Amino acid sequence: MIPEISIGPLTLQTFGLMFAASFIVGGWIVHMRLGEIGKPPDWAYEMVFAALIGGLIGARLYFMVDNYSEVKDDLLGNIFSGSGLTWYGGAAGGAIGVIIWAWWRKFLNLWLLDLAAPALAAGYAVGRIGCQLSGDGDYGKPHDGFLAMGYPDGTVPTPPGVTVWPTPIFETVIMLTVAVVLWKLRDRFRLGILFALYLILAGTERFLIEFLRTNVDVALGLTAAQLESLALIIVGIVWIIVVRRRYGTLARPADQMSAADVPAQKA
Repeated sequence: MIPEISIGPLTLQTFGLMFAASFIVGGWIVHMRLGEIGKPPDWAYEMVFAALIGGLIGARLYFMVDNYSEVKDDLLGNIFSGSGLTWYGGAAGGAIGVIIWAWWRKFLNLWLLDLAAPALAAGYAVGRIGCQLSGDGDYGKPHDGFLAMGYPDGTVPTPPGVTVWPTPIFETVIMLTVAVVLWKLRDRFRLGILFALYLILAGTERFLIEFLRTNVDVALGLTAAQLESLALIIVGIVWIIVVRRRYGTLARPADQMSAADVPAQKA
């Protein structure tokens, strides 16, 4: 584990570095796609900033709600604490930030959702590298078989001699694969379907990986993350069914092959 990197008097947290890298990678993908659909590539920087601010706020608030009993005695202090972030809260907050930006730019449409799909998958994958390097407790249940490893030097260390499922590695590999697949399919389907596929694939990945992690069950023998993942999967499936029934096909029609139907740039 490498929780910190020291460069002279400067100490950098590897989780923070990978958190920043996840936004850079996601922004790079959005930058490329914006150029492809005829929109200003520099919008990617604005989107990343909006997602970063919204994501930090959402991740922190979600953590506080989820751990209210632990933070209730010092709510103000915990709001500005440097620790305690959750992925789903960050995803929701980041989405709200981008939606506000898109409304301002008059770009709140299905093009936005589809260009975000591979970027979200890739950003998540890079973020999990930070979890692996820092050993922040996102690893799985005790396991002593193939692929097992310990995190004795992590920020949330495993007990001496105890090995676990290295779930951050699994998530990075799976979600990078999802990102590549979504990128290759970016021009195959009717607008909106790529994002629906992202919901299904990302939800399925998180739902399954939770069986290897140590999170507490909250209902029906499932964790909160699994229930949230099921909601994403259902939304994605229903979305695809509705589009298939309405248009008879999921293939992208000729009038969606270019950026002709994307709203004009705001002056």
